[in-house]
Amino acid sequence: MAAAAIGAALVTAVPASAAQAAPGAASGPTASAAPTAPQAAWAAGTRAYLVITAPGDTSAVRGAVTANGGTVFASHDAIGVIVAHSTSPAFAGTMRGVAGVQQVGATRTSDVPADAYDPALPAAPSQSPTILTESNRWDMTQIKADKAWAVSTGSSAVKVGVLDTGVDDLHQDIAPNFNAADSVSCAYGRPDTRAGAWRDIGDHGTHVAGTIAAARNGKGVIGVAPGVRISSVRIAEPTTSMFFAENTICGFMWAGDHGFKVTNNSYYTDPWMFNCPDNVDQAAIIEGVKRAQQYAEGKGSLQVAAAGNSNYDLANKRTDRSSPNDSTPVNRTITNACIDIPTELPGVVTVAAMGNGNAKASYSNFGRDIIDVAAPGGDGASGVYSTLPGGKYGNMNGTSMASPHVAGVAALLASTDPGATPADLRARLAAQANDTACPSDSRCTGTTADNAFFGEGQVDALKAVAGTPPPARYFENTADVAVNDNATAESPITVTGVAGNAPAALTVFVDIKHTYRGDLVLSLVAPDGTVYLLEDIPDGDSADNVVKTYTVNASSEVAAGVWKLRVRDTAAQDTGRIDAWNLTF
Repeated sequence: MAAAAIGAALVTAVPASAAQAAPGAASGPTASAAPTAPQAAWAAGTRAYLVITAPGDTSAVRGAVTANGGTVFASHDAIGVIVAHSTSPAFAGTMRGVAGVQQVGATRTSDVPADAYDPALPAAPSQSPTILTESNRWDMTQIKADKAWAVSTGSSAVKVGVLDTGVDDLHQDIAPNFNAADSVSCAYGRPDTRAGAWRDIGDHGTHVAGTIAAARNGKGVIGVAPGVRISSVRIAEPTTSMFFAENTICGFMWAGDHGFKVTNNSYYTDPWMFNCPDNVDQAAIIEGVKRAQQYAEGKGSLQVAAAGNSNYDLANKRTDRSSPNDSTPVNRTITNACIDIPTELPGVVTVAAMGNGNAKASYSNFGRDIIDVAAPGGDGASGVYSTLPGGKYGNMNGTSMASPHVAGVAALLASTDPGATPADLRARLAAQANDTACPSDSRCTGTTADNAFFGEGQVDALKAVAGTPPPARYFENTADVAVNDNATAESPITVTGVAGNAPAALTVFVDIKHTYRGDLVLSLVAPDGTVYLLEDIPDGDSADNVVKTYTVNASSEVAAGVWKLRVRDTAAQDTGRIDAWNLTF
């Protein structure tokens, strides 16, 4: 099992892998469609692999899987990822030599369960009516959700996917907002659309769902965005409650194809707490899940994820003692190249947890330039109170509980501006968060506006629905570009969807890593080639790096087109890179 849960529900323990902290009127589909027929019967020793090739037609590589002792369990042609099963120990090595195959990696160190070939449906829990009435809970008042509800509860056109252990769709506080038509099980790595396959195999996913969108119906609790729709994508497997890479990939692909505006991801991808690119299996896991996340984002879906509960500095990785958690863990020496998936993937909003008050939760992971925002996750006696299967309610603590608060605020933002892109939502979550200063703790580096414990600060639901015009469009480029001695480097951003001219106060943020910034001259190049000097840094400035925001009067320039950040190095010896930069129109 994955890292132990920080908190447990009042009724039952949190599934371990779901424990980044550690799911009645809605009806299901009228037909109970069986999952896709298996390629072959299950056999003892069956292992799962990701076979990665070029996106598009994967038929040739699928044929090679079959020819080399494997079966195709699932295939995602749009991203070039095949989920293969095989009992052959030589399968991965053989497939790595096949033309067109880019990577092959085992997704687990244990056998695929027989249940994968004939999955049992989770039971429909009997429901207990509640006598509890809604009240203002500390976590909701801390992010001003109680004030936001007076303005807006969110739009039913906004769909939020809960990628988790499942959701109890019959719960009195979930049923009014449950979206059965877009719910599914992705356990084992391919969609199971039978009615009820999405139900909770534990209680974690139902708790998360209630925090996001429990109905405002006078019963029990209210979610951050009680007017939006909840879809369950069960990616945890029964018995183990583990979230393997093929399940996560299936979940992200489903999210993209079914119009989820936001997904919540309160887990890490088993069996590795951190996946390292110098390991062939883990490198394939990184690539496969990253492609699926990028696919979902390209379809308009923003992923929000829990940072984890080990009180671990994600910006200073050294060891991992808990992986692989599906067999025998080993002590590993790791580096920052190893990442927690999905929370450290590009584009994912990484959420740290706070207790009751503006303090880091004792268990919450942290990390400078890793944490994006923070939200209430509970700590000790002050837990997050939400829905549990069977019409019940209870407390849990963890970053698993913080992440759905952010997913709810993102859903409110999407409700106020249906055209907002994932990049827009990320930018607005950061811009509208309330700055939270570091405590007296040397591990918390950075500024009040952006630091290792809280990122850009604690999210604010009221600001999300305040009725002000939506912030201007935001565009970014996070690809590294080398800045060499006595040379000029450029990084482009293509601006689309912005009519007319650029503003008189165009915001340009730059993040340049360099060992002597006095060597640098920074300019913004407009689409027509006009050059705007941002800064000619004094030659005597020997400090490292440039992390700074500039304002440019670009009102004479057409906004749409390719803008470039130009960085000129004017001396020898010191070099660096453009790490990231962005434009806000």
